[in-house]
Amino acid sequence: MAQRNGLTRRTLVAGAALLPFAAPALVRAEDARPREKIRLLLDWYLNPNHAPILAAQATGAFAAENLEVEIVEPADPNDPPKLVAAGQGDVAITYQPQLTMQIDQGLPLARIGVLIDTPLNMLLALGGGPIATIGDLKGKRIGYSVGGFEDALLKTILGTAGLGLGDVELVNVNFALAQSLLAGNADAVIGAYRNYELNILDIQGKTAQPFFVEDYGVPSYDELIFVANRDKAAAPVMARFLRAVERGVAFTINQPEAAWGHFIGHRAELNDELNSRAFKGTLNRFAHATAASDPVRYEAFARYLKDQGLIQTARPAADYLVRPQT
Repeated sequence: MAQRNGLTRRTLVAGAALLPFAAPALVRAEDARPREKIRLLLDWYLNPNHAPILAAQATGAFAAENLEVEIVEPADPNDPPKLVAAGQGDVAITYQPQLTMQIDQGLPLARIGVLIDTPLNMLLALGGGPIATIGDLKGKRIGYSVGGFEDALLKTILGTAGLGLGDVELVNVNFALAQSLLAGNADAVIGAYRNYELNILDIQGKTAQPFFVEDYGVPSYDELIFVANRDKAAAPVMARFLRAVERGVAFTINQPEAAWGHFIGHRAELNDELNSRAFKGTLNRFAHATAASDPVRYEAFARYLKDQGLIQTARPAADYLVRPQT
């Protein structure tokens, strides 16, 4: 996920000492045993996408599974899966496309669960302007932040109107996606998030013209997933971790005001209009079944990445998915 505010990186620990909101009903007798530690590496700075994790922390769901979860914000968002593959973390949050490409590169990773099971990515232009259809993009400037996968998305979307990458001008806007649209530095941007850039434009009094990637030839995929080193992915502790996160998801969906309170209680500087809107806009995106997986979907997306030239081999689902032992 792109950086969308000036947050200070820090480490949070999900233990009893930091759980003023702990729910006694979740605590079991075996919690007297020493808690097993999990080092969770986020995909980016703490943001509303991670609200269920803080809900699991605040309500005692991790403690109920005898877990002490260290939550780490990365210095570089590309690092978490690599660190987990190298044994320097237990679980990382990452993205399905990145996992597929990293396994193709030989990293010993596996998906154990999911946090957000729909794409957030989209192509975005200002509403009421010259771009109302994909065909209107011909000859226009399109901003992007990261090459590779975003190039593939754009190529696929343009192809639905008989266009190619050569029909547009690509401009690296370095994560300033909405800002580039507002400043007129790009006519459209790829890689915008539905729960952020749409809200940024609305706060600025602008209408938006979104093009959702799965409506334009891109197979649907999981936006945020949990990955572990393949040698450790089936361990029962991973199942306990996912059960706790699933309770955090349920709490966040069922009691959003309380979940928002827990979130900003840990990071007061995020208590602003943009993050409040992003939180509300993400509620219907959280996966209700954190341990669920769809092998057909993973194989279809691997074939898509292979067709786009981003991986060499489209592997069977078992190479991507591991279900932890309960």
